[in-house]
Amino acid sequence: MEIKKNIPNNTITRKLVDLDRETGNVYKSINIIARRANQISTELKTELNRKLADFSSPTDTMEETFENREQIEISRYYERLPKPVIIATEEFLDHELVYKEGKDGVMKEI
Repeated sequence: MEIKKNIPNNTITRKLVDLDRETGNVYKSINIIARRANQISTELKTELNRKLADFSSPTDTMEETFENREQIEISRYYERLPKPVIIATEEFLDHELVYKEGKDGVMKEI
């Protein structure tokens, strides 16, 4: 997953007016952001597990695990990434998310 460079790494206070501008309802906006954040989190976790699986072997001991610098650097990279909620909020405010609303007003897809 590719992360845009201009996303802040820490929390920013947002105005509710900015969040409900697109949907007209702050709760719908938060629902959209939360669903997208779950998708991002799942993608990042899958990507990290795939990269770390290259380093695992059934015969590893604790000493070998702690000494693997490449594995540590990969883990640190993912730790430094912005949280999925921050990424999803930025995507929502930049109008990069596409969502569908069902007949009953409940979000169906993102």
